[in-house]
Amino acid sequence: MQAGKLPIEQLSRVLQKFTSIDPRVALGPTPGEDAALIDMGDTYLVAKTDPITFATNRIGWYAVQVNANDIAVMGATPKWMMATVLLPEGTPENEIEEIFSQLNQACIGLNITVIGGHTEITYDIPRPLVIGVMLGEVEKGKEIRSSGARLGDSIILTKSIAIEGCSILAWECETKLKSFGISSEIIDRGKNLLNSPGISIVRDAEIARDSGKITSMHDPTEGGLAGGLRELAQAADLGMNIRSEDIPISNITSQFCSALDINPLGLIASGSLLITSNAKDSENIINSLSSEGISASIIGSMHNKSRGVNLLTGETSIEMPNFPRDELARILSE
Repeated sequence: MQAGKLPIEQLSRVLQKFTSIDPRVALGPTPGEDAALIDMGDTYLVAKTDPITFATNRIGWYAVQVNANDIAVMGATPKWMMATVLLPEGTPENEIEEIFSQLNQACIGLNITVIGGHTEITYDIPRPLVIGVMLGEVEKGKEIRSSGARLGDSIILTKSIAIEGCSILAWECETKLKSFGISSEIIDRGKNLLNSPGISIVRDAEIARDSGKITSMHDPTEGGLAGGLRELAQAADLGMNIRSEDIPISNITSQFCSALDINPLGLIASGSLLITSNAKDSENIINSLSSEGISASIIGSMHNKSRGVNLLTGETSIEMPNFPRDELARILSE
């Protein structure tokens, strides 16, 4: 198989092999859901694991951000982290020190405590790999699930698409981008997307959660916005219509994707948050985000599953493109 997530249909099949033995597991492995929920009495313990496989720069920092994002979209507060750090033979000591410094600083920035992990120098890996495990808490009754989206809900997207993908392209494909006429200034701005607006959506999720008016949240990552929308639709057992002209995309991302012949809908999308809400509440949620300096747009709506997941451009409607292999993985393998 090619690099990337398992196709959602195959993932659904293999997850059926698991049986929940502990009745405290309120939400186990489910396609489209971002983390597990374990009943702890008055609260749920929220648990997530996620590796860093595409990026080679700042991987310790990345590991904290992407795992914290998945806790936050469940309506929870990320609190504790463990990390497995796998290092190829010959890794310089200063590189090891840097990875751990990144983990520490990123956790401090989000008020997360590192509680353990595993470190190993091993063979047959070409570069360091970091696999994070994040734990958080949410008061029972205030948890949010992707499956909570309802028929007729508006679909809101914060910031713009492919923030993470665009930044990784700037770091990993700089020479190729320059060969297509992209200036050093634009490439440097692409690199800085990691910092501004950044790939964390913890604050986005907090604001949306505190509005008390959302029905679901989801963190689009590998497979891009298109993959995230498909996952949300499957979790909710609904379909959706998405208007292409309403999907926000930065000028930098447009330039990179045009130069490298990438469909931005399939480019890894950490940094933006999908939110669903009753249509009458959507503008208030957008205003709440805007008041904190976070842009947001209504990009579509939920409808009957039988109508599918569609992308509308003007009067034309097509099935939402599917990206079993993220566009970033395709480019990095060429």
